[in-house]
Amino acid sequence: MSSPDNTLSSDSAAASAAAAAAATASLSARSAHTEGGSAADSSAAGLGESGSGNVTGNENAADENSESALTSGTRNSEQAAASTPATSTNIQATEVSAGTKPSIPANKQKKRAPASSSLSSSAKRIQKELAEISLDPPSNCSAGPKGDNLYEWGSTIVGPGDSPYSGGVFFLDIHFPREYPFKPPKIIFRTRIYHCNINSQGQICLDILKDNWSPALTISKVLLSICSLLTDPNPQDPLVHSIAKQLIDNRKEHDNTAKEWTKRFACC
Repeated sequence: MSSPDNTLSSDSAAASAAAAAAATASLSARSAHTEGGSAADSSAAGLGESGSGNVTGNENAADENSESALTSGTRNSEQAAASTPATSTNIQATEVSAGTKPSIPANKQKKRAPASSSLSSSAKRIQKELAEISLDPPSNCSAGPKGDNLYEWGSTIVGPGDSPYSGGVFFLDIHFPREYPFKPPKIIFRTRIYHCNINSQGQICLDILKDNWSPALTISKVLLSICSLLTDPNPQDPLVHSIAKQLIDNRKEHDNTAKEWTKRFACC
């Protein structure tokens, strides 16, 4: 049988052990709570730092993208301005590459004189004389344009019957200057003729073809004057002095030589 003192000691020891276990459990629980809070705090801090880093990184990336876009836009604008000159130049370049004539701005186009549908005053005068000589040609004469050129004519003169040139047909060239009728026509004998007033080149010494010309004269009147010169030579104003001297000194010999030349050069 145990004594009361031993019983009390056992109970006291059990109580002490229980108290110690409870204290240990309390300390373990408090320590675990503390460590969990620290881990949570650390995790929260980590998340905060990560979020702050992401936000900062996003902001930096956005700024860089904005600057890149602005720089790219500026560069593209400059390139477009450099590669795109004035509109009119682009149009002309396009037209040239297409093989068409470049257009000229209206404010730079030269004013062109309107094409005149009417003939010049000289051409009108020549046409009028052509109509007259066609309807009423002078005696022993004919004349008209050689082709389409109104200023270049051909003419024929039949030697007068009362002259040593009778029976001959003489061909002449007539050139009208652009200033006609204010300047005389130029007339050349193409057929050789023995005459003191007509040289070997066919040039004619006739006052109305030089200083005595008048705009009132016509080609018909000029041809009549040439015909008269064949009948009545003028040895006082000769082109061929030797023939003029022969005419004065020996008219018969002169006429015989003129007839011989007519048969030789002017007979058909």
